[in-house]
Amino acid sequence: MKPTKKASEMTVEELGSYIDQSVLKPEFTEAEIRQYIQEGIDYHCKTVCINPTALDIAAELVKGTKTEICVVCDFPFGASTTESKAVQAELYCKRGDVAELDIVANYGWIRSGKWADVTADIKAVVDVCHKYGTIVKVIFETDALTVEEVKKAAECAIESGADFLKTSTGFLTGFEAHGATPEIIQVIMDVAKGRAKIKGSGCIRDQKHFFQLIDMGIDRMGIGYKSTPVVLGVDKPEKS
Repeated sequence: MKPTKKASEMTVEELGSYIDQSVLKPEFTEAEIRQYIQEGIDYHCKTVCINPTALDIAAELVKGTKTEICVVCDFPFGASTTESKAVQAELYCKRGDVAELDIVANYGWIRSGKWADVTADIKAVVDVCHKYGTIVKVIFETDALTVEEVKKAAECAIESGADFLKTSTGFLTGFEAHGATPEIIQVIMDVAKGRAKIKGSGCIRDQKHFFQLIDMGIDRMGIGYKSTPVVLGVDKPEKS
């Protein structure tokens, strides 16, 4: 959705509302997880995006704040069975404190042209999440796909009832990393036509890129914990 004012005119809190702060590295210690979740809260981020094992920590820290929890599901490969994905989503959403869930589409199936299976796979998770009022974002891993595959995958996710279409996990190997380029974001926006929101993730590391995507009309961005203060143009908070 096009913003009512340019990104350069927004307050830090307004800019923070575009951000899901990524706290996803599997090697993080519990102390690091706590630190980066708290920083996401301090930056007024819309959500902190976490692995499922950090759900209890996140619930403790976001309580009483405007920052919400976004949990990843079948991340970063999206290659579990459809039944397993649905069970995972049920386990997380039934807690009642998960606002949003980011699921990885099976991009091997996308590359194979298995469109009915791609749609059914996503829909199984969407149906579970929506039962609990949880927003679903679908990650396509666009750097592994052709533009035509991205377009078709976007249609599959829209058909499944997904709330957001998302570019990348940030953990893809074996392909060049481009992430949320303005070009691929425009491709997805042109397909969506307002039927789903758009989340850009991957390689958003400077304020120029961040502002450009906001001005294009993006709805959300996944930003790594190191890059959040950079794109916001603020000093990194002191460790608590």
